[in-house]
Parts: sequence; structure tokens; C-alpha cells
Amino acid sequence: MPWTPRPREAGPGRPGRPAELVQLVARGDKQAFSALYDALAPMVFGIVVKVVRDRAQSEEVAQEVMIDLWRQAARFRPEAGSVTTWASTIAHRRAVDRVRSAQAAADREQAQAAREHQTAFDEVAEEVETRLASEQVRRCLRGLTELQRQAVTLAYFGGLTYREVAQTLRTPLPTVKTRMRDGLIRLRDCMGVTT
Repeated sequence: MPWTPRPREAGPGRPGRPAELVQLVARGDKQAFSALYDALAPMVFGIVVKVVRDRAQSEEVAQEVMIDLWRQAARFRPEAGSVTTWASTIAHRRAVDRVRSAQAAADREQAQAAREHQTAFDEVAEEVETRLASEQVRRCLRGLTELQRQAVTLAYFGGLTYREVAQTLRTPLPTVKTRMRDGLIRLRDCMGVTT
């Protein structure tokens, strides 16, 4: 249900000046607050809606302002300005806070979406790069001799030591070391790695 100020009629014995109403509100007078509400709510809503520009949010902010007026009535100082100036200041500050809060939330959501998009892009790029590198390694391995390919594969992909490679291939250790060195040089050249 849209927020609108309640129409009230001035009654006998009811103060009509906003400064008098605020003094009574400061003492907890609910009837005085009702009259103050009726006097200030249209102005408060008008200020808020000009800043916030969304009617539903403006209604919420206007209600918050009116609650602030109830709570802060004891702080009102007539020598500092009129009640309408005081209420206008509170309304404007609340409205600006709401706009800033909404903008900050939108900025956070946008930043999060950008991070998620970047992460997804990075993961895809990394996967493509890994697959291309793996394919290049396989292609370069095919260019080695059988003994070089077996020795390099056992050492680097199987995690074996030179001695374990020599035992597995039943080849003398010096021959395995020479074949691995030559194989790694050919792999380096094939892959375009510079030292």
C-alpha cells in the first residue's frame, strides 16, 4: 500500500506550530507527533522522492525520516533553524544515504560479476594453454629416438631416478644419462625454449 500522509483536522487545544509540536514530541506526546507527522510528511516525501527517484524506496525512506524526527525531537534546537529546515536536512541526508547505499550495492554486484567472469575466462584460457602445451610436448616427444623418449618419459612423467630408468630399460646408466641429455636438448629446441 503506497505511503501517504494521513489527513488530519486541527482540533481544539492542539498546538499547530511545528516548533511547539517538536517540544511536545520530545516529551513523548504521541498526539503532537501525529500533528507533526501530518505537517511535515508531504514535504519530507517530496524531498526524498526527488533524490531517490524510486517511489517505493522513497516511501521507506520518508517513514525512516519521520521515525528519526520522533527519536531526535529532544535534539532540535530552535536557535539553529526552523523545524522544516531541520526535517528537510534529515530527509535529504537519509535520501542521499539510500542512493549511496544502493549504488554501493550495485557496484559490489558488478565487481563480483566481473571477478566471476574473469575467473571463468582465466580457467578456460589456462585449460586451453595446458592442452596446447601438452599437445606440443607429445609432438616433440614423437621426434625423439625410442630410447630417448622412454628415458625422458620414465624420468619426468614417471618420477624415476636415472638409476631406476637404467634398471627399468636394462640399459647402462651412462647411456641413459647421455640419451636423456640429448633427448631434453631436442625437446627444448622443438618447444622453442631458450636458456
